[in-house]
Amino acid sequence: MARGAMRGFTTVVDPPAKEAPAPDDLLVARACEGDTESFAILAERYKRPVYNLAYRMLGNAADAEDAAQETFVRAYTRLHSYQPGARFGSWLLAITSHWCIDNLRRRRTVSLEAVQGTLPLPAPGEYPEELAVRAEGRMEVQRWLATLPESYRLVLILRYWHELSYNEISETIGQPVSTVRMRLFRARQSLGKSCRQELSLREAALVGA
Repeated sequence: MARGAMRGFTTVVDPPAKEAPAPDDLLVARACEGDTESFAILAERYKRPVYNLAYRMLGNAADAEDAAQETFVRAYTRLHSYQPGARFGSWLLAITSHWCIDNLRRRRTVSLEAVQGTLPLPAPGEYPEELAVRAEGRMEVQRWLATLPESYRLVLILRYWHELSYNEISETIGQPVSTVRMRLFRARQSLGKSCRQELSLREAALVGA
C-alpha cells in the first residue's frame, strides 16, 4: 500500500485487560505467610457487610465501628483456623455476630435514644411482617430489631439485609438449617407483632384526633 494511502488511518491499540481480583483463599494464604497487604485487601472487600451487620445488631454507628475493627483484628489473629474452600465472607460474619452478641449480653440493652420517625401505613394487601422487613432505611426497623432476642435478630439480618441462603446462615451461625428456619419464623412473628401493635396505636390516635 502506498504511503499516501496510509494517511487517515490510526492504529487502534486495545487497552490492557484488567487483572481479575485475587480470590479470597489466595489472599488468606498470603496473609497467613505475613503479607499484610493481602489482608488489607480482604478488609477493604468485606468492610461494608461487616459494618452493616454490626450496625443492625448494635443499633448505632459508634458501636458498629468498634465491632468492625474488633472483627478484623480477631480475623487476622485467627486466619490459620479458616478452612480453605469455605466462604470467607460467612466466616468473617460469624466473627462479627459472635462479638455483637457478646457485647449485647454484657450490656443487655441497646441504646436507641436517637431513633425517631413515623410509621408508614401498609399498602393494600401488605402484611405487617412484610412492611417491617421491606422498610429498609426507616428508623422504625432498627427499633423493632432491638426488641428481638439476639439470636432471632441475627438470622433476620443475615437473611433480609445480607440476603444469605438458609445454608449460608447455617454455616455462619454454626446451627443446623432447621434451627435457622425456626428462628427466622419466630423472628418474623415477633417483628410482625411489634408492627401491628404500633399500627393499631397510630390508627387509634388518628381516630381520636
